[in-house]
Amino acid sequence: MTTTLVHAGRMLTPTTEITDAGILIRDGVIEELGLREGMRLPDGAEEISATDRTAMPGFVDVHIHGAGGRDVMEGSAEALAGVTKTVARHGTTSFVATTVTASPDDTIRSVEGIARYISQQHETDDARAEVLGIHFEGPFLSPARRGVHPSEWLKLPSAQLLEKFLQAAAGNAQILTIAPELLGAMPCIDAARNAGMVVAVGHTDATYEQTRAAIAHGVRHAVHVYNAMRPFSHRDSGVIGAVFTSPEVSAELIADGVHVDEAAMKVLLQAKGAERMILISDGVSATGMPDGKYMLGKIEVSVSGGICRNSEGKLAGSTLTLDRALRNIVGLGIPLADAMRMLTLNPAALLGIEFKKGALRAGADADIVLLDEGLQLTNVWVRGAAVE
Repeated sequence: MTTTLVHAGRMLTPTTEITDAGILIRDGVIEELGLREGMRLPDGAEEISATDRTAMPGFVDVHIHGAGGRDVMEGSAEALAGVTKTVARHGTTSFVATTVTASPDDTIRSVEGIARYISQQHETDDARAEVLGIHFEGPFLSPARRGVHPSEWLKLPSAQLLEKFLQAAAGNAQILTIAPELLGAMPCIDAARNAGMVVAVGHTDATYEQTRAAIAHGVRHAVHVYNAMRPFSHRDSGVIGAVFTSPEVSAELIADGVHVDEAAMKVLLQAKGAERMILISDGVSATGMPDGKYMLGKIEVSVSGGICRNSEGKLAGSTLTLDRALRNIVGLGIPLADAMRMLTLNPAALLGIEFKKGALRAGADADIVLLDEGLQLTNVWVRGAAVE
């Protein structure tokens, strides 16, 4: 692999801002970064001049179902390659492949395929997003807040069924979404935590007290806050009240302007602060594709005007890309460095990989994006390889 020095007008690491910055990439890793004038161009290295652009870490998506016409539940190398290539063009350099509720057999088959793909993904030189692991969204969800998850496959939380999923994941299980009010939730949360997973509340009708009990058991994340959750009220603050007032819990937001309106986004951003917010796509196979009919697992969804719904008219994920999420959040008045943190450092820290992903630092993977003044992507590198 070649050695490359990127000369950017500005760099957001994201905790530090450096103007007239240099980033030296060697063998897919950031070797050095700092002021360009203090850096030497190694012999035979290529220098890329981007003095009118801002460099930042590649985006990390902890909740995505598909893109480019393909769904992660297909579990095939071809399907996952389609997803990874599509999202890389929008600045997502790594992600957690997210399941949708299905039969246990279908889930296990899909997860085994995703795990196989993860074990082989670096055997090719293609520049495409890296799959970091698996996010189980289902089947331990509330029937009352299931969204488009099929009711016939919802299950009460079971440490035994989770163990089967963990075996299929072959060490790649990263996140479990659970409704903590369901019978059996606490032992299941304990089992997931013991397996090293991040446990998240989501698709839940939990009360404030039930959610706080789950947080006491180790829940540290909340899935697409507001959506598929018991609504907030001043005398029944519910799961949303618990998420807002628990600083140890990070909060996902689908910032497409469809799932959550502007005022509600601002309330969430103010309640959690830039340090505890994670922007996600919740993208489905229709991401990056024209309007039409697509699949989410085995659920047929229709996309019109970029908005994805099932046959009942319920929102079914999104077609959001994270570069657009960044522009939308900055459009609310959030400083760029804060908005970028929600796409990079925060999701990486949730997964415990902030030294390799989500930050520009020596020794980290060279996952880098360049943006112009309008926050449009101009260049993307995944592990030092330029995305075409």
